[in-house]
Amino acid sequence: MTTGTSELWREFAESPYTHPQIPYVGRAGQRAGARDFPRHPVAADVREYGAKGDGSEDAAPAINAAIDHVGRHGGGTVTVPPGTYRIDDLIRVGHSDVILRGAGSDRTTLLATRNLTELIGTYGTRHGGRKSGWSWSGGLIWLCPQDRLDALTAAIKAEDWPCEGWTGNERTDWRTLTTVRPAARGDLTVTVDDASQLRPGALVLLQLSDDDSHSLLAHVAGGVPGAATYDWDDKTKLTSYLPYEWPVRVISVRGDAVTLERPLPLDARPEWNPRFTTLVTPLTGSGVEGLTLEAVETPQSPHLQDKGHNGLSFQCAYDCWADDVVVRHVDNGFGFVSSSACTLRRTRVAGRGSHHPYYCREGSHDNLVEDFVVEQRTVATPEGTQLHGINVEELSSHNVWSRGRMEMGTFDTHRGMPFANVRTDITLANDGRHGGDGIAGPLYGARFTHWNVTVTNGRAGLVKIDGIAPYSATVGISEVTEFDQIDVPDFEGELHARTEHYGAPEAVGPRNLYEAQRDLT
Repeated sequence: MTTGTSELWREFAESPYTHPQIPYVGRAGQRAGARDFPRHPVAADVREYGAKGDGSEDAAPAINAAIDHVGRHGGGTVTVPPGTYRIDDLIRVGHSDVILRGAGSDRTTLLATRNLTELIGTYGTRHGGRKSGWSWSGGLIWLCPQDRLDALTAAIKAEDWPCEGWTGNERTDWRTLTTVRPAARGDLTVTVDDASQLRPGALVLLQLSDDDSHSLLAHVAGGVPGAATYDWDDKTKLTSYLPYEWPVRVISVRGDAVTLERPLPLDARPEWNPRFTTLVTPLTGSGVEGLTLEAVETPQSPHLQDKGHNGLSFQCAYDCWADDVVVRHVDNGFGFVSSSACTLRRTRVAGRGSHHPYYCREGSHDNLVEDFVVEQRTVATPEGTQLHGINVEELSSHNVWSRGRMEMGTFDTHRGMPFANVRTDITLANDGRHGGDGIAGPLYGARFTHWNVTVTNGRAGLVKIDGIAPYSATVGISEVTEFDQIDVPDFEGELHARTEHYGAPEAVGPRNLYEAQRDLT
């Protein structure tokens, strides 16, 4: 039970869009945080396409045929009645406004017999080496625009690196719609040079390019003094993520004034050439509900050698969701790859242990993961494997993890300078490791917040972040100590981080930072 209202919360409530330590995430998730999911009429039953729920034969062709037919005819719900459906291929949700709905995670099971390496091929990486791209991408249920998914799989089969971002296979397949005039972080309405190509309801991409002095990256770090002396030039993986890309829906256009669905995540300054551009046409309004995806149990692979026994992957998705979904015996559980404004609700990762139970990467923003569980693994940890937990990286921002129970893992801030993310109302056994190449740059940008977190094993690493994350807030976490993994700050000097109600988890009000923000505005 809460015993007092946070002073930081009082400050935040007075200026929710511009607080220096706490990000505004009150509109995270599908449809700006809507509590319900869209309902579409049932348009197909997979049994009508030949799927059998007794596990006797491959049901993937029937399920994919049903999804494709419904998607090509305007959308709707594809039902998977109770039973166990063997799938020898991945399930593709490639059309907008399609819902794949089982009878409940305890009644409908998809049993996956093969991995993505077998189904598609070996997935290389753009930075070379022998790492498997299936260690952080792709799903046996893959929600991604069909043409984009076709291009991705073709590139992998050709042993080429497929672009994963918002702007096409070569990161050049976009065009400028208009230039954005100077604006400040937190602005909901911006002024543009020419609004003729912008329409209410349209999705656009805000792009910000860095300058030679890396002043944009310093801004992402909150402008702490240490950002001026940090060596940005040798962080080639971090700079490859630029320009910063943030998709957002246009709410209204009045003359040259454009109102957005969410407030600006960063300043728009002339030296960064702020502009609205086109983007890959995203998957929108699609979801997966009420089922368990179980991979055939195999030993977890050595670190970064995952074969692709992966759960759900959202790629170039916006306003999509999963609800009441369990994944079991997977390499990677639920993933956001260049996906924004999506919601995972009542999801669970179970079985033999996962590299990334949840991951959020490649410029994914404004996503919500709530009522989630990472179960204790059912087998001993194989030597040479890695457990990250709930991951965020690569300039991803304004994502929320809320009301979670983690029986293993950690708060994996994975370099690439993610910023302005919130973890709140979570209990965890903090026994995982963070990852990330040194060339990917800092672990944290500005405005990370950990709010009301109980650590059951008393380990501080990656949870108590006031000594490492710039302009951050650590509020209401249990007493912890540094052991087994000690992280050092990337930036020298004053970090302007704040700690409040240390040692008193769940005693500070509001208990859940995201829910309080959602209800505030």
